[in-house]
Amino acid sequence: MKTIAHFLNILFALAIAGPLLAADPRNISWQDLLPEERPYHDPFATLEYSQVNALAMLYRIEVLHADTADDKKRAEAVQIREDLVSQGLDPDWLFEQREIVMNQRLIAAREPNLDLLGENVRLPGYLLPLDIVDQKAVEFLLVPTVGACIHTPPPPANQMVYVRYEQGFEIDELYKPVWISGEMQALSRSQSLNYVDGQANIETSYAMDALSVEIYD
Repeated sequence: MKTIAHFLNILFALAIAGPLLAADPRNISWQDLLPEERPYHDPFATLEYSQVNALAMLYRIEVLHADTADDKKRAEAVQIREDLVSQGLDPDWLFEQREIVMNQRLIAAREPNLDLLGENVRLPGYLLPLDIVDQKAVEFLLVPTVGACIHTPPPPANQMVYVRYEQGFEIDELYKPVWISGEMQALSRSQSLNYVDGQANIETSYAMDALSVEIYD
């Protein structure tokens, strides 16, 4: 009889422990936030630096400054175009490819990893406060490297997480890493931030209502 009771106690304990274990957040890295790679043709990858520089100069004169370029610049553009064509390149086709490549890079920088959405995860990073109440950050960005968005350019949108933490996290200093835990969500958001040398809009692709924020050990 004691054996049966003991067995039932074990089953009961497992029934309780099962959901708790399943709810434990899964540790992830910033690499996990990237979407599945989509290969695309990049004709600029095989060009020499001098050719890329020449194309950039030609694009500025013929496209960006088409209405303001003087005769000297237009003559320079003619010479650059002739040089590129003599090397077997088609500047007009490469201009079209530029738009395609830029769009592909933009998708790679913004698109979230769909497999991660709705998952209970734990992610390390550095806190960048957006809203502070009573010396505690209740809204912040989590970034992968110290000083990102302050001393260095912001990471891609899918390499930052917009975090809401109602109970707030007391800020001693910004250079200590933290863990955030909670359900990862997709949320395209733009936030105006002040840099050391100016102001810029920061785009994020992820959001989280954090269940916990802890010092990284």
